[in-house]
Amino acid sequence: MPARKSRKVLFDPTSTEPFPLSRAKVESWITCPRCFYLDRRLGITQPGLPSMMLNRAVDALLKAEFDIYRAQANAHPLMAEHGIDAVPFSHPDLATWRSNFKGIRLHHKPTNFMLYGAVDDLWVAPSGELFVVDYKGTASAKDDLQTLDAEYRQGYKRQLEFYQFLLRGNGFTVSQRAYIVYAVGKMDRPSFDAKLLFDLQLIEHYGNTEWIEPALLKIKKTLLLDSQPLPSSNCELCEYMKKVATQSPSHRG
Repeated sequence: MPARKSRKVLFDPTSTEPFPLSRAKVESWITCPRCFYLDRRLGITQPGLPSMMLNRAVDALLKAEFDIYRAQANAHPLMAEHGIDAVPFSHPDLATWRSNFKGIRLHHKPTNFMLYGAVDDLWVAPSGELFVVDYKGTASAKDDLQTLDAEYRQGYKRQLEFYQFLLRGNGFTVSQRAYIVYAVGKMDRPSFDAKLLFDLQLIEHYGNTEWIEPALLKIKKTLLLDSQPLPSSNCELCEYMKKVATQSPSHRG
């Protein structure tokens, strides 16, 4: 018997229950408040994208690899290579914090949002300070993996910062420094041989969470609207639907 899908929780302005808001939905609002409103207020979800199973495999294998060093309370060679004085963080709730639909949670009282997000990993310094870590995979030979300055990586920065915000709200001491472990597929091999090999690279980011509080208050205002907001100028889906509407026979008359 197929598993039942969880029922989507829509925002109800009259409800006093905390409204669950994930890190991904916050990013959705940043991308396009209209699409976010249609989804969280009206239940109209954007068309889904195919699952990136190879990236999921990289994510799972990196977690398993760092878990080996976590069990030993030793630094992973990548950490030692970059002079990071830390080891993978052990905590009884780590599995929950890594779970997509559970994650680490924080009740944001000014909005009555139950914020949550699933971290990939946490490292801990001898002082007890935590570093937020996320895993990414790529196979682009031209990708600049030194910084997160590329436009499409701005969401990566916000992702790390949102996790910092959640952890601090739960009473943890969290470093401004966060890291992305990038698994880079090697495409210069003479043959495939049924193996895909990767190099590991590390990108450091100094997080700034000051944008989060104002964004949450604006998200609440969006959800309280009686009608959907205007489309975002940089939303590809809204732009597509606009072109479809203007090209339809009924619109042309």
